[in-house]
Amino acid sequence: MTYAFLFTAIVLEVIGTSALKASEQFTKLLPVLVMAACYGTSFFFLSLVLRTLPVGVAYAIWSGLGIVLISLVGVVWFKQPLDLPAMLGLGLIVAGVVVVNLFSRSVGH
Repeated sequence: MTYAFLFTAIVLEVIGTSALKASEQFTKLLPVLVMAACYGTSFFFLSLVLRTLPVGVAYAIWSGLGIVLISLVGVVWFKQPLDLPAMLGLGLIVAGVVVVNLFSRSVGH
């Protein structure tokens, strides 16, 4: 269940960040409410993950995959293109998450 909770936390954080952008600097109420609900629920699920995974590993996965996913949302939904250095950097983040999950003894395979 740990990784299901972590995936849920990541998805909620990405939805919350998308709503933050849609709120247009807190001028639209509905996106602000969605943002607050998603961020709060995301942190709740992240707290459940911390029962099993070390905080550094959990946060690295949560933030790393969140960065990649929100970047994809930015490209698709908000029409914010990424240049080659940005894509390479995001690829390195994904590689880092893979290395942590496959090779770290901290993860507790």
